[in-house]
Amino acid sequence: MKPVRPPCTAVIFSSQRSASAPGDGYDETAQRMEELARQQPGFLSVESARNADGFGITVSYWETAQHARAWKQVTEHLEAQHRGARDWYADYTVRVATVERQYGSAGQR
Repeated sequence: MKPVRPPCTAVIFSSQRSASAPGDGYDETAQRMEELARQQPGFLSVESARNADGFGITVSYWETAQHARAWKQVTEHLEAQHRGARDWYADYTVRVATVERQYGSAGQR
């Protein structure tokens, strides 16, 4: 996990997967979106986890809210968002927050 330097913007994507089938393109698209996000101006880091029941959280960190908004409008990302809403998610929520500080075992303050 790469530490970020506050202040920054966090985009928190919580989702419940629909029933999936092998080869439905989800895993490949998720990997591609992470690769594409890493290429965007202002990208800092991403963290993601999903449990066995299909509930997951992905948090992407951006230098500014403007960078996060620009990522939302990238054409390939827009296409993945539409496909996710149609094919892959039973439910999802996006939250955008400002990270003011962080700390942890690495002694970050």
